[in-house]
Amino acid sequence: MDTAPTAPAGSDLDRVRVARAGLCRLVEPTDAAAMLLLAVLGPVAALEVAAGHRPIGPAEHAAFVRAAADAGLRPHQVQIGRCRERWAARARSLDPGADLGTAARHGGWFAVPEDPDWPGALADLGLSAPVGLWGRGDRRLLPFPAGRAIAVVGSRDCSTYGRQVALDLAGSLAGRGWTVVSGGAYGIDQAAHAAALAAGTGFPPTVSVMAGGIDRLYPRGNDALLRDVEARGLLLSEVAPGCTPSRYRFLQRNRIIAALTAGTVVVEARWRSGAQSTAHRADALSRPVGAVPGSVHAGTSAGCHRLVREGAAVLVTDADEVLELVAPLGAALTPERTCPAADVDGLSHPDRRLLDALPLTAGSRPDRLAAVAGLSPREVLGGLHRLEERRLAERAGEGWRRRR
Repeated sequence: MDTAPTAPAGSDLDRVRVARAGLCRLVEPTDAAAMLLLAVLGPVAALEVAAGHRPIGPAEHAAFVRAAADAGLRPHQVQIGRCRERWAARARSLDPGADLGTAARHGGWFAVPEDPDWPGALADLGLSAPVGLWGRGDRRLLPFPAGRAIAVVGSRDCSTYGRQVALDLAGSLAGRGWTVVSGGAYGIDQAAHAAALAAGTGFPPTVSVMAGGIDRLYPRGNDALLRDVEARGLLLSEVAPGCTPSRYRFLQRNRIIAALTAGTVVVEARWRSGAQSTAHRADALSRPVGAVPGSVHAGTSAGCHRLVREGAAVLVTDADEVLELVAPLGAALTPERTCPAADVDGLSHPDRRLLDALPLTAGSRPDRLAAVAGLSPREVLGGLHRLEERRLAERAGEGWRRRR
């Protein structure tokens, strides 16, 4: 996957961060003209032009028009004057410094693509990639590898059957070291996060991608659960603090859930549901999609059956089948590869991830281990020697494997 851009130094990165915070408030993530302006001009200049602080220069405009044509956008979609008209109301009250301050007061932070810890998997979204990510939780967990994460999503008004399946699936996946990503809503999302927190051994065990600002935990009924997610995992949002979680924002954030994972599992979904949106987003990103079957008489499973019938998803019934589905992308672990507690005691987070990434039989080269574990080559080489000293890893030809 593409890597994050090289981080600007010092005050330049500060300017970029403030500009991207401003753009998060000013434009919607699905605004094609705004995203194209950002891609062509960069965040600082894009904010100046979009907010009406200065006109777009001739050379900038020519580059913008060429990029729009290459992206297949129609001329009326990229008329700067018309675009500014829809951005003007927000531009008048724009204060990115205040938004950054609000996030900080709630224990949050704001990550941008220029940061070294930006999740590289989001680059797969192209022009639809988020402008930035507002987060709560231990930021050191942000670069968790997408290849070791699974999205578990489904209906808010789930059945008892659906809730139990979600608990079983998410708990089993999290117990094997996988990160469970969901949306923090009632129903299936709620069960997935709760099971991951209870059984999870990954770093982080679970991630919630929210549809509103990180200063407002939504829904309120999940406040305690979301605070537990914050304490042990991550709460993420692409919209500025104070933004309300409206319906279209729930649909927008589904692409982020899909991009941050190796695959998506829909446990229950009605004929028309947001969970189906996540599945289609994952399919568009060439991420595998699984759907759990239910009763043919249950409206809560109609969407799952539809996904399977249309070929957008593969039928799955347990964690083993989910891991088989994502194995080509995520190097799935079989049950015997789950690390005993005694093995991981005292290991750093990177070394635990490296241990999980090691195969049991044929050796894996350090460069491959770096890709699977989401670590740098230096971290992998150092970690392999530490694991070897603890008799947890051994050389196998030109590669390394778990010691039995």
